[in-house]
Amino acid sequence: MDRPHVNEPGVGLPNESGVGLLVFFPDELRLFLPARCRGAGPVPAGLDGTSSLGHVVEALGVPLTEVGSLCVGGRAVDPAYRPRPGDRVTVRPVRRPQRPRPEPPRFVLDVHLGALARQLRLLGVDTAYRNDMGDAELVAQANAERRVLLTRDRGLLRRRSLWLGAYVHGADPDRQLADVLDRFEPPLAPWTRCTVCNAAPLTEVRKSEVAPLLAPGTRRTHESFTRCPGCGRVYWRGAHSRRLERIVATARHRTTDQR
Repeated sequence: MDRPHVNEPGVGLPNESGVGLLVFFPDELRLFLPARCRGAGPVPAGLDGTSSLGHVVEALGVPLTEVGSLCVGGRAVDPAYRPRPGDRVTVRPVRRPQRPRPEPPRFVLDVHLGALARQLRLLGVDTAYRNDMGDAELVAQANAERRVLLTRDRGLLRRRSLWLGAYVHGADPDRQLADVLDRFEPPLAPWTRCTVCNAAPLTEVRKSEVAPLLAPGTRRTHESFTRCPGCGRVYWRGAHSRRLERIVATARHRTTDQR
């Protein structure tokens, strides 16, 4: 994937006068820092006289999408703030649950999160996904449709034109789903959205209407069917339904506990 240019204001080094600034990160944001900076304590950063505090934080590896607030000497400042020698900066993470506008939140996922996209759609969450979209297309769709861009690509989150994005924690789809539900608490409507094309709602259809599309075994053993209004895919509770029901039950339990 292509990467945008980000100004590097001498991260980890003082300026020519030997004075820089100290940046304090919470534990949950330290995973984004260079390995040498992940230990306890503040991270030193140099100054070049022109870079904003937002640029300094991103140059250290932390996308601003993951930052809830910035404070200098206990005073809240904007990412555009120009840091001064000796500043002590506190970076706080995004507060959860995050409430983007408009509500309920809608998402677009990058090409590496196909399994997560299917799980979100299973839960009825509006989730745009294609496995052939480039970075520029993802940002354009997120901006045009006011969707939150979900990705594990920090470079993509650092694109200045992106209106809103979020880093997805976890290497497997179940942990990724738990992270998204915890961060955004989207309302759930399981079994109502097509997991293939995202269209909704699925509508009940008579067996006779879809019988020509079914395998003989399915026609013999199932009576209840729904159909996607977009792509026409037919759904029924098959052998895989127990696994899907576990995903739904876990998600419902998690969102109920959060409320």
